[in-house]
Amino acid sequence: MAPRILYVVTEDWYFLSHRLPMARAAKAAGFEVHVAARIKDGRAGIEKEGFVAHPLAWSRGSLSLRDSLAAVRELRRLFGSLKPAIVHNVALKPVLLGTMASLRLGGTAVVNSLTGLGALFVDGGGSSKLTRWVVEFALRHLLKRARSCTIVQNPDDRSFLIGLGVPADTIEIIPGSGVDIGNYQALPEPPPPVTAAFVGRMLRHKGVMTLIEAYRRATGRGVKFRLLLAGDCDPENPGSLAPEQLREFASAYGIVWLGHVTDIGEVWRQAHFAVQPSRGGEGLPKSLLEAAACGRAMVATDVPGCREIAIPDETGILVPVDDADALAKAMLRLAEDESLRERFGKAARHLTETKFSSRAIGQETVALYNRLIGR
Repeated sequence: MAPRILYVVTEDWYFLSHRLPMARAAKAAGFEVHVAARIKDGRAGIEKEGFVAHPLAWSRGSLSLRDSLAAVRELRRLFGSLKPAIVHNVALKPVLLGTMASLRLGGTAVVNSLTGLGALFVDGGGSSKLTRWVVEFALRHLLKRARSCTIVQNPDDRSFLIGLGVPADTIEIIPGSGVDIGNYQALPEPPPPVTAAFVGRMLRHKGVMTLIEAYRRATGRGVKFRLLLAGDCDPENPGSLAPEQLREFASAYGIVWLGHVTDIGEVWRQAHFAVQPSRGGEGLPKSLLEAAACGRAMVATDVPGCREIAIPDETGILVPVDDADALAKAMLRLAEDESLRERFGKAARHLTETKFSSRAIGQETVALYNRLIGR
């Protein structure tokens, strides 16, 4: 029988948007692929790939002890019935609860992917010191499970885990699922006006408010360029902006808020460069990888994950966190310099081809799976 691998993620849409290349690589390598998530609209997409979907009753935004224990019990029943060779937990909540559920299941290897540390470890992200301490305590002990490996997406997160006491030889740096460089092609610049674009959820810890203020300052200096915001609000996230807030800002400052966009390539066909004002907690921003694959220059904050893609004076410009004035100046610099955008954009495309292609990363991840199960 083909060895079974079970991906545990929070939401079906997240699996389809962020983990599909990895699961496809596992299937191509002979694994029977299962996906456990809260299933809403993504079942057909999962089953179309030849994967088996398993609905979970959990809520992504809930951190209560009662809900967490119920989720652990649900996962443990699923693990017991499926008996997977590998459980691959993706993101912080599945890592914590999925690893708890796997304890004493000696026949199962566990892979834990930390896709950044999220708002939990960002100053002003809304989490208490007690919550952070509990999460750090849990990671310190759970990530030492036998027959397990932890995947992080940048060197800073690896150092963070080593600082908690997680053995260095159990931590691998693999940059997410990468980007499909065949699906995202280098694009010519669109016609004027010069346009900057942010792709992501409309969250405070993503730096959306700083971006709006930076755009207000930049256009107030007499330089005209356009700003696109592509992404939804997230009512399950306490740091989400409200739709009425975004509509008000868009009306006041001439910003175009697109909401959810299915074809992200269409955003980069309209935009001259990308902007990612994150306040931290990123693993490796998928939006920057996609922009880079489309040959777009970037402005980003100097935080883990962003700095691995927006390389200063090579593929983009880095600015300090929460510094609206520095962000405004960086956006103006790119808006006014076509040759600089072209140079950065070519280097960004080359970076994705040589380091971040989903095919190469899928092969690297499958090699890790095979090592864990002695295949």
